[in-house]
Amino acid sequence: MDRVRVTNKISITSIVINTLLSAFKFAAGVLAHSSAMVSDAVHSLSDVLSTFAVIAGVNLAEKKGDHEHPYGHERLESIFSQLLSLMLFLTAVSIGYSGVKSIINQSYTTPGALALVAAAVSIIVKEIMYRYTIVAAKKANSLALRADAWHHRTDALSSVGAFLGIMGAMVGYPICDSLVSILISLFIIKAAWDIFMDATNQLVDRSCDDETEHKILDTVSAQDGVISVDELKTRLFGSKMYVDVEIGADGSMTLFEAHKIAHSVHDAIENTFPNVKHCMVHVNPRDIS
Repeated sequence: MDRVRVTNKISITSIVINTLLSAFKFAAGVLAHSSAMVSDAVHSLSDVLSTFAVIAGVNLAEKKGDHEHPYGHERLESIFSQLLSLMLFLTAVSIGYSGVKSIINQSYTTPGALALVAAAVSIIVKEIMYRYTIVAAKKANSLALRADAWHHRTDALSSVGAFLGIMGAMVGYPICDSLVSILISLFIIKAAWDIFMDATNQLVDRSCDDETEHKILDTVSAQDGVISVDELKTRLFGSKMYVDVEIGADGSMTLFEAHKIAHSVHDAIENTFPNVKHCMVHVNPRDIS
């Protein structure tokens, strides 16, 4: 799959939709005298900036290795994902702070029905964008796209808060807007933390998950000539992973025969697991007499 092509397509769509949606929500907020909807519009506009970061991160990560970076640039995507998680965190803090501040100051307003309509439209559009982007993120194995998908989900949650708050204010409970905003900010902080930790794990050579390692072991063991799997090491490298494996084989074989077995193990791993960037196979001789 062409990760750059998929990312650019999804991201351009996201930028266009977010720009139009932000303009609509801002106009609705001003006309309906809803500070919650104006804040929600600004939140949507911040997603445009984060999407530009996604485009930059994935495009740079897919650059081929060069003399100064012989192992490639995949980790740049993890760095951009950390930046996106920071933007998510700051957005959450801003939403939570606004909610606390309005409660302390009791600065409540009673918005018009247009703001309620804008919030409903935003919930539907942003949830669709979340599902559209998260599917692409899984197919492209892109943490940056996943972070951008969560920007859409947090915007949808923000709009849910705005919707409930506006409705509560319209029926005589203006504090609802602020309380829901604080709750939503906590959910966004949790999402930001998860994305940040995933990106960090890709930067510190963490091994891949147990299920993947078990599948690699099964793949290696199934190859002709492999007597044992003596050691397996994996490490994440951005959206890719490295695999180092030591196998046991008949020590009486010629070097050519041992190399053939090692090569079959290497090809089996890289063909079975497309995200493997490089695989190193070491053969240990075994006395089977």
